[in-house]
Amino acid sequence: MLTQELVAYLDTYLAVREVPDWKEAYNGLQVEGRREVRRVAVAVDACLATIERAATERADMMIVHHGLFWGPKAPVTGPYYRRLAALIKNDIALYSCHTPLDAHPEVGNNHVLARLLGLELAGPFGEHEGVPIGVYAETELAREAFVARVREALGVSPLVIATGPETVRRVGIVTGGAGTWIERAAARGLDTFLTGEGPHYTYFEAEERGLNVLYAGHYATETVGVRALGQHLTERFGLETFFLDHPTGL
Repeated sequence: MLTQELVAYLDTYLAVREVPDWKEAYNGLQVEGRREVRRVAVAVDACLATIERAATERADMMIVHHGLFWGPKAPVTGPYYRRLAALIKNDIALYSCHTPLDAHPEVGNNHVLARLLGLELAGPFGEHEGVPIGVYAETELAREAFVARVREALGVSPLVIATGPETVRRVGIVTGGAGTWIERAAARGLDTFLTGEGPHYTYFEAEERGLNVLYAGHYATETVGVRALGQHLTERFGLETFFLDHPTGL
């Protein structure tokens, strides 16, 4: 498949020009590579470790959630230079999709994670510039049973702020670093909120609003979207895709 054809498909499928992102983010093709794509590596982060592994595995393209470019980058020195140099030396294209991959209804982090947890979605939760990012579901699960589902789905032991009801009935999911959205969760009438990470003071935000909050790791909660996108590309185009796991523990 031609690289430009795959890029055009991804741009449309993920709506990278329509979904607003954080001010410093850049979505889409970040680094050109080979003319044709047969093997695609997917990863959460475009760091030197994943780039070097992509080269070892003979990937033609990398698709990542966290790309190289977050605002102006100058000069091209240090770690930034080494990442770019490794991509260019090995002729690997790099494609990044940040918020568009969070919000996508089929392969997005939040929708996929909800499905992995066996939750039936009730609607969107949380917006960025008018575009829904997260989701919420209605259920009836003991808090410990819900924590166990998260542990099994992501392979991590989440940090649990157990300051809400013992029975989970309305749970919101926003993957990554959405701990500052606890006030939004309470205002929406949720009793439990699952995200990746949050600042120290969010314990008191949860406690004083009577919410359960699960911090399951920024990295871990955002592995599910790139995996799902890779599977989608395999099914649709027959491309060979593989996941590069480089957990941070954060």
